[in-house]
Amino acid sequence: MYQGTALLIFVTLQRFAEFIWDRQNTARLMAAGAVEYGKSHYVFFAGTHAAWLAGLWLLAWNRAVEPIWLAPFALLTIGRYWVMGTLGRRWTTRIIILVGAPLIKTGPYRFVRHPNYIVVIGEMVVVPLALGLPLFALAFFAIYACAATIRIRAENDALLQAFPRANRQYAKPAK
Repeated sequence: MYQGTALLIFVTLQRFAEFIWDRQNTARLMAAGAVEYGKSHYVFFAGTHAAWLAGLWLLAWNRAVEPIWLAPFALLTIGRYWVMGTLGRRWTTRIIILVGAPLIKTGPYRFVRHPNYIVVIGEMVVVPLALGLPLFALAFFAIYACAATIRIRAENDALLQAFPRANRQYAKPAK
């Protein structure tokens, strides 16, 4: 088996397991009365992830893995699971807020407001670099930066609505 195939199987299985957990958590949260925000951009956001993975399969399944990139990938994977573990049953790929639930301020959220987007943009760069695709890494850095900017604005707006007192420092300046 090619090294690229092994890495891509790992990443694909990771995303597939996360998709299943996302669906379970989304259903559970919605059944508990949660509200979804940012639906209009979700297809673009999810499509960015799907295009990234599909592009990697198309271009890199038969490539060697450059070992220097495995350590950063491992750290990003740890970061991903730290975020997911901190959010627990509230982790989804959508912006879903359970009214009355406390704002999470533990784990990586003690240090950074949106740690998952940092991890994901890191992965969108590191995995292609590990597979010898620097232009692909650059392209998806730019694409995901745009998607994450839209997403973070929508998430901040949702958090401001749900937690107005806890979010004063993130309020939009008056025009």
